[in-house]
Amino acid sequence: MDYIKLNNGNEMPILGFGVYQIPPQDCERVVLEAIEVGYRSIDTAQAYYNEEEVGKAVKSSNIDRSKFFITTKIWVSNAGYERAKKSFEESLKKLQTEYVDLLLIHQPFGDYYGTYRALEEMYKSGKAKAIGVSNFYPDRFVDLCEHVEIKPAVNQVETHIFNQQKIAKEVMKEYGTQIESWGPFAEGKNNFFTNETLVSISKKYNKTPAQIALRFLIQQQVIVIPKSTHKERMIENFNVFDFKLSEEDIHSLESLDQEKSLFFSHNDHETVRFILDFKKKHHLS
Repeated sequence: MDYIKLNNGNEMPILGFGVYQIPPQDCERVVLEAIEVGYRSIDTAQAYYNEEEVGKAVKSSNIDRSKFFITTKIWVSNAGYERAKKSFEESLKKLQTEYVDLLLIHQPFGDYYGTYRALEEMYKSGKAKAIGVSNFYPDRFVDLCEHVEIKPAVNQVETHIFNQQKIAKEVMKEYGTQIESWGPFAEGKNNFFTNETLVSISKKYNKTPAQIALRFLIQQQVIVIPKSTHKERMIENFNVFDFKLSEEDIHSLESLDQEKSLFFSHNDHETVRFILDFKKKHHLS
């Protein structure tokens, strides 16, 4: 496993396991299988409704807590200083841990300045070993960074071969913030796994298109958290450290960048409404 040194000196595995859209009834089993494969970085969130199952899996693995890197995120409905603090304590209870390794603001909406003040407090208390944000585009990211005491260690954004976040990545570098990818496979959109360039390169290395896509991001120093509910795929995604892409192949993959989201834009008012309404539809406290 390779590691990324964050701006506070802590190290984070460059490859982790994401649990977005894994139902609670399946999550404990799936995370335990991921741990058996070798994953130690687990990414969850309040809005995923499976923090409790992640906590159970880590606990029942009988592996010392210090060996894990656990990430969770504060949802919009818990934005603001007091709500964020209260909801984070609930997250700690669900995760059955005294601290998380990375605590993020999930979306750049609501009183995220108040939320970030709570994150800074949690960091100073040791309950969060690192803090950061998710889905912050360069404009809001810069504005936040210029008004906080502790610069974000991580910004988790949609990043894959079709949306490589080159500009955002450079902006993050200015503040010592590490880019982390969500959706490294773009959830299969844009015929991801049958892309001609990706398939052609995968044959050269006797690897799968998924492995090439992950390796490309890893060589770009992007943290990745692929999700799978199938153990064989977990193993496949984990085995990306025994080869290296050539500069020629890196350039070929760089040419696939469309520089736009395959999901949604946080600059779109309907997207903002959808995110803000999520708490009402899903009764998230």
